[in-house]
Amino acid sequence: MEEIGFTDMLLRMGLSLILGGIIGFERERDSQPAGLRTHMILVVGACLAMMLSVNIANAAGTDPARLAAQVVSGIGFLGAGAILRSGFNVKGLTTATTLWTMAIVGLAVGVGYYAVAAITTLVLMIVLSVLDVVEKRFVRINVIRNITIDVHEHKGIVRDVRKTMARIADQVITFSIQKSIKSKSLRLEIVARFNRSDKIENMVEQISEIEGVKAFKIE
Repeated sequence: MEEIGFTDMLLRMGLSLILGGIIGFERERDSQPAGLRTHMILVVGACLAMMLSVNIANAAGTDPARLAAQVVSGIGFLGAGAILRSGFNVKGLTTATTLWTMAIVGLAVGVGYYAVAAITTLVLMIVLSVLDVVEKRFVRINVIRNITIDVHEHKGIVRDVRKTMARIADQVITFSIQKSIKSKSLRLEIVARFNRSDKIENMVEQISEIEGVKAFKIE
């Protein structure tokens, strides 16, 4: 493999910025912890590591894959930082996998596989955008949410909230009540399971229509 020249290195780094920016923008739009800047820097760094590996291998007669292999294994630590636990739910797994995949895209650009890198980025974008719409409409998501509802205490309001949750949620796991004697208000803390995202939206709308509901939070 021939040594990569300075101009070619700059072109490859520029392409890496563009490909990383495409996926990073989608993650940023989805409010993920690793967004535009993280993906762009990651892909450029992986690309630079691959180019240096090739040039060092040509100069010293070593294996050009050694440095690239360290990038693939080391990116796992960065991916682990994107995974967050919120109550019963784990978030960030998709972002962690995009980080790992885009690191390999950067390696591909660094070694000169431009078409493969571009096609992989396109496929990744399709999976993240198009399939996300399909998943939300047709796939059972089986998500557990922690719901906190603050209400004015009056006769029947707890019954109304409980009935609404039982009707919409696939399973009400826990339902607890805290009462404030001074302000005559109640805090309802609910853990419920939903298998469709539209059910969560319906729950928000119907709970909001119950008389006496002051505020609620979903986690």
